[in-house]
Amino acid sequence: MSIDTSMERLLSPLKPRLEEIDELLSDPKNIADKSRYRELAKERSELVETLTILSQYRRVSKNVSDNETLIKEDPDSELAQIARDELADLEKTLTGLEQQLKVRLAPKDPADTKNVIVEIRAGTGGEEAALFVADLFRMYQRYAESRRWKIDVMNSHPTGVGGFKEVIFSVEGDDVYGDLKYESGVHRVQRVPVTEASGRIHTSAASVAVLPEAEEVELRIDPKDLKIDVFRSSGPGGQSVNTTDSAVRVTHIPTNTVVTCQDEKSQHKNKAKAMKVLRARLLDKLLTEQTSRISRSRKLMVGTGDRSEKIRTYNFPQNRLTDHRINVTRHDLQNVLEGHLHDLIAAAKNYAFENRIKSTQKDKAGV
Repeated sequence: MSIDTSMERLLSPLKPRLEEIDELLSDPKNIADKSRYRELAKERSELVETLTILSQYRRVSKNVSDNETLIKEDPDSELAQIARDELADLEKTLTGLEQQLKVRLAPKDPADTKNVIVEIRAGTGGEEAALFVADLFRMYQRYAESRRWKIDVMNSHPTGVGGFKEVIFSVEGDDVYGDLKYESGVHRVQRVPVTEASGRIHTSAASVAVLPEAEEVELRIDPKDLKIDVFRSSGPGGQSVNTTDSAVRVTHIPTNTVVTCQDEKSQHKNKAKAMKVLRARLLDKLLTEQTSRISRSRKLMVGTGDRSEKIRTYNFPQNRLTDHRINVTRHDLQNVLEGHLHDLIAAAKNYAFENRIKSTQKDKAGV
């Protein structure tokens, strides 16, 4: 077994680039520029990891080839039987290493390193949908903990029985958008609601939007385009949770984008969080408009990229999770809800990579 020519083309520049970075890291100018030095050091670390996986792949691939040759030359020998016993494990290891290479070679989106704003909203299903929002929020909290990312709740609308009509939170850490962008879409749940006396299975839904965070220098907002209102925050059912006008509603007049934040007791903090969410939404709107004008990029996404697209079904009676974009089904739903999303996200990245390779091949063939 060997890496196909498309992957070889992507792998071939890595070693020369590593040698180039080593020279750059020894340059006094780059040593003095801390930001540039960190950037180069990070790229070097990623290259070393990729080349290490490539070395492992080639070693295992040679072992597979040697075993196949041995079996072919003397199929009835004791050594051939040992080779057969080893072959299945070697091929499994080889497939895993190939998947890792594909994920690492996927073209980098400049936004992948950004922090994100995640918005989860209840869809069809009433109170059950709100409870599902809480489940999804907890799932992402657990996943963030496993990645050592930091979560900060920006705004939420809790219900009386432990759910959320909406929860908006930021996630900060390494390569957050590169992972979580695949979570955008409609998540559907099938289960017997706690409030359902007859035990019938209901289907509910929640939408997830993952927005790359925008810095002020990236997206300048004219203060004249903003309308800012303050009001008293309240809890479930209108219960007051604050006796001062600390909640903030910011409206971006040109786009009619409205952001409300009320989780903090400080009006200043709520305004700062609202502006953070507003910048993320406006940047996302800009990126979406740009992407929609580039049909080729649309084809390279996982699914259509439309947030109205159903991406997963969480079936509680059968302990089953199905990702409809990548045709993956798992029968460990509770494990997924505890934040074990690593395999699903890796599969989504691999699917996106495969689409890019196919598209590149079609372009070269003039299709």
